[in-house]
Amino acid sequence: MRIAIALLAGLLCLQPGVAAHADSVSVGARVGDLEVDVVFTDKEIRLIRAHYESHDGSRGAKGKGRHKPKRLPPGIEKNLARGKALPPGIAKQVLPYELRRALPPVRDGYERIIVGGKVLLVEIATQVIHDVLSDVILR
Repeated sequence: MRIAIALLAGLLCLQPGVAAHADSVSVGARVGDLEVDVVFTDKEIRLIRAHYESHDGSRGAKGKGRHKPKRLPPGIEKNLARGKALPPGIAKQVLPYELRRALPPVRDGYERIIVGGKVLLVEIATQVIHDVLSDVILR
């Protein structure tokens, strides 16, 4: 039984979107008797940062203002945190097409979205935020 659990844990670590960051505390998802952290992987973080660094809006008229996020009211912005549900009716954006193509597939039951200049990993069924990247979209 212990071998089966160890193998399952090893396989889960190989799936996209399942990782443990030293600098990231995230909400866990249950898989059988195991609790698994569902967060952005290091690869996903690198790809997202690289995309927004190369599309910062200062590369001529075509890119100007394209990725400038609209500020949220402070009370709503502070609620965009791990373990909290998205506020109802909040405006969500999908990631740009080029970035979605570059990223590995998101784990089943989750989606990557942009809200108020933050990239979020959200559980679709519950709308609970599992990970937040708050400093990647340049202002």
